[in-house]
Amino acid sequence: MPFLRAASGGQHGDFSHLRTLTHVTTDALTLLPALTARVRETAHARTPTCPCGAATLADRPDATVVRHAGTVAKAHAADADRAELSLRVTAAARLPGVFLPPLTAAPVDLHGRLVTYWPYGTPVDPEDPDAAPWEAAARLLARLHRTPAPAPVPPMRGPAKAALAAARLRATAPDHPATAPVLAAWAALPAWARGEAAMPDPTTLCHGDLHLGQLIRHPAPDGPWLLIDVDDLGTGAPAWDLARPAAWYACGLLPPEEWHRFLTAYRAGGGPAVPAAGDPWPALDVPARALTAQTAARAVSKAVLEDRPLDEVERSLVDACARMASVRPAAPRG
Repeated sequence: MPFLRAASGGQHGDFSHLRTLTHVTTDALTLLPALTARVRETAHARTPTCPCGAATLADRPDATVVRHAGTVAKAHAADADRAELSLRVTAAARLPGVFLPPLTAAPVDLHGRLVTYWPYGTPVDPEDPDAAPWEAAARLLARLHRTPAPAPVPPMRGPAKAALAAARLRATAPDHPATAPVLAAWAALPAWARGEAAMPDPTTLCHGDLHLGQLIRHPAPDGPWLLIDVDDLGTGAPAWDLARPAAWYACGLLPPEEWHRFLTAYRAGGGPAVPAAGDPWPALDVPARALTAQTAARAVSKAVLEDRPLDEVERSLVDACARMASVRPAAPRG
């Protein structure tokens, strides 16, 4: 069993429960009001008879997202690269039926942040796990992985983001008892999974940060499911896009039936990340370990910053990292 898999309680069937685990530090006195005003202007330009209605959808260090009626504005991370983000937005615009199409062709500046505009869509309901669109997510991934990049894109950012989480753990919680097993699991990964070498597949188009929070229905409320969030879009190892649900399954946080729904739909869609039949784990093992270590690192860092003990799910992630030491990583399949 992967990671000497723990028993699953089945209560964490949605990717979104652990998808951020970051500390909120956005300067609400400057960026948020300005972004809210800008999205209102954009919405009114699109729809002169705008019904109005505004909301802050996310306010994190890596993204601030606000909505006005049917228009959404996203302020990307402060260190976002303009050229790379522009390439990713262009690629999304050329992937109809897979990615939500952007409203503007290029990012714009606002208070030192790059901002992109998107139509609003209906997100996955976190209160209704039985309706989680596992099959839709898998089919979209399979289609994305089979599609040649429609425009030049940078490498997928998954391993680089995992490396940032590990570095942050070293800096914020060097003496925490959970830090050692997490960093040991991280150090045992091959260099490509730690963002220190080229990925084994440098050509496949990947999302880079797939979880159920990255799906919306557009047009709202009942349109088809589409992928959102282009920040990590690029070429690389497609198994990385399956790694979060695989890791949760391996850690005992995702019920086997939900994992198998996802995997079966991905295979039925011709997804190239795993063999069409047989054991998928040789292809998934290394990325799943990397996502486990990344998520555990974020969890421990967050708990230290909030001066609290780890909760049950966070302890499960750390325990999985400790179990990894007794099971050697599988060689990745190119």
